[in-house]
Amino acid sequence: MSVELTDLGTAGLELSVSGAVATVTLMRRERRNAMTPSMWHGLAQIPGKLPGEVRVVVVTGDGPSFCAGIDLRMFTPEGVPGEDRGLSAADPGFDAQVAGYQAGFRWLRDPSIVSIAAVRGHAIGAGFQLALACDLRVLAEDAELCMKEPALGLVPDLTGTKPLVDIVGLPRAIELCLTARTVDAQEAGRLGLAERVVPNGELEKTVKELTAQLLRTDVDAARATKALLTRAHERTLDEQAAAERAAQAKLLQARQANQQVQAT
Repeated sequence: MSVELTDLGTAGLELSVSGAVATVTLMRRERRNAMTPSMWHGLAQIPGKLPGEVRVVVVTGDGPSFCAGIDLRMFTPEGVPGEDRGLSAADPGFDAQVAGYQAGFRWLRDPSIVSIAAVRGHAIGAGFQLALACDLRVLAEDAELCMKEPALGLVPDLTGTKPLVDIVGLPRAIELCLTARTVDAQEAGRLGLAERVVPNGELEKTVKELTAQLLRTDVDAARATKALLTRAHERTLDEQAAAERAAQAKLLQARQANQQVQAT
């Protein structure tokens, strides 16, 4: 089914749900899906619209590009038609404003879902950060990744810096950001920025196959395991071992209780 939400359509987004799979599509093909504040706010609204049975969220772009970054017209005197320019950095509400933009990216890490970025063509700046916000990335061979913000006199502020460092390490993250160079799909695969790199014509098929594999795993075990893995880097071995024991006990107790209810 398609979820009809006028506000998402106005923001350049489309949300569709089929069973346990939701697909979020950036729909500004004429601008190579370049992002605006409306799109960031629209992304932040999506988790509240998802049915509880959704387990996998696929994020993709309409047309030949995933996302070409921020719509650069935001920096011109004319701006983007229909878009608020936002607050000045000196305004006391600026921090809350940017936090609102970041909310559109943060929910993709929720343990209740697995998020997949299906990337073809450009994934620049904000688009690269959107791909980094997802748990997994599947890249077509024509994908191009670039952290463009420093070259524009900005910092990446859409939650992309932490996953970039976590994946490629600090020295490589510094090199990628401060040179703002483009990383092709093959290098992205070598750096760990892509779980799979596939021919351009096989992107959709590969994402569907990966989704099917993820859905074969028990839903409660999948969610508990993702929650464990997500916090593993911040814990000591002893702390993670204790967290594993607690998660296992909680999972098995819940399953036992469910079996008892079904037996009555």
